[in-house]
Amino acid sequence: MDNVTRPRILVVGAGFAGVGCVRRLERRLAAAEADVTLVTPYSYQLYLPLLPQVASGVLTPQSIALSLRRSRRYRTRIIPGDAVGVDLKSKVCVIRTITDEIVDERYDYIVLAPGSVTRTFDIPGLTDNAFGMKTLAEAAYIRDHVISQLDLADASHDPAERASRLQFVVVGGGYAGTETAACLQLLTHNAVKRYPRLDQNLIKWHLIDIAPKLMPELGDKLGLSAQEVLRKRGIEISLGVSVAKAGPEEVTFTDGRVVPTRTLIWTAGVVASPLIATLGAETVRGRLAVEAELNLPGDDGVFALGDAAAVPDVAKGEDGAVCPPTAQHAMRQGKVVADNVIATLRGQSMRPYVHKDLGLVVDLGGTDAVSKPLGIPLRGLPAQAVARGYHWGALRTGVAKARVLTNWTLNAVAGDDFVRTGLQARRAANLKDFDHTDRYLTPEQVRARVEENGPETA
Repeated sequence: MDNVTRPRILVVGAGFAGVGCVRRLERRLAAAEADVTLVTPYSYQLYLPLLPQVASGVLTPQSIALSLRRSRRYRTRIIPGDAVGVDLKSKVCVIRTITDEIVDERYDYIVLAPGSVTRTFDIPGLTDNAFGMKTLAEAAYIRDHVISQLDLADASHDPAERASRLQFVVVGGGYAGTETAACLQLLTHNAVKRYPRLDQNLIKWHLIDIAPKLMPELGDKLGLSAQEVLRKRGIEISLGVSVAKAGPEEVTFTDGRVVPTRTLIWTAGVVASPLIATLGAETVRGRLAVEAELNLPGDDGVFALGDAAAVPDVAKGEDGAVCPPTAQHAMRQGKVVADNVIATLRGQSMRPYVHKDLGLVVDLGGTDAVSKPLGIPLRGLPAQAVARGYHWGALRTGVAKARVLTNWTLNAVAGDDFVRTGLQARRAANLKDFDHTDRYLTPEQVRARVEENGPETA
């Protein structure tokens, strides 16, 4: 069977879902059965739950960026770029490459796992002055920025400037926001000891969220335990509060308070990739509506999973329940969707995705954590052991596991390093510089491009 007649499987996204799908396709499909192509702007899989530890310097960036090109036995073709539009009728995916060239990639089967982007609102100054915590670049940048604030405060002769540089605001009381605030607060707490001119009492961390509870999925008791840990460290927690206005030197809360700060970290949730809007298909709160088999109803050969899909949560047994956008679901969905693509290719029956949630883990840095594995509430060191054990076991490669374990050991024995890499040497960056949501096409633009280029000739 030659290249022309082999079915083409296109996978969009190299997160937990996309990579899990590709690796299973490679293992279970013979080379002559299909060509597999992966579209991703970066040739690595990011272990997203450990980003706060990269921001705080506990882990190096490379340790949670799992290379997709490390092994020679993988045969998937990687297209470095972003999928910016899909025409389901013509079976064409429009890709903007890393050189900014727009190309059309035709497929027979497509697996949509483009993930999510940071959810923002129409708040004055937000995208110009806030930082996100969704990419490896953002995590590394935030670490540089926080240490820079200590350096600049130490060098300043203006008390007002010094105070504003030593106040930090994190928006979002979910796992990402809570872990980010907890890990970075420990970083500044340990770092300020190396700055004799700085008053440690001037360092203030604010964690705010519009919801009435912190991490409500943990339950009241564990949620309150997490709040108690953070408040003992001096983190001020404000619930039922959000940002009304963001400026370069101050943030105004919706309760009227004005906080002088040069650091606003925005982690208030995510939304499905803008790619989903280009399909013109049915969505559920922005996520593509799919069946339990992860296929798009009415479109043969179209599958979606992960953060970008509203996957029915069959294990809950509730009408309308969908799987939360978590790593444990995405990893398992990747395997099921690969099996269903193969089943479709071979004319076999597909199977539904069913997975019962294993629980939650929240690493608060140091020896602090709260976890709920299999519904069992844990705090302190036992929770920390479960949290790190889960993350370590979920890392896909032995090299990544070795790097992470080495980083954890070095940090525990030698403590933190307070080194800036120079990412801020030229100019400041913010949310709009990292979340390239303006790259995507509209459904009309996708259709016009496909019609202009005409049918496939090769």
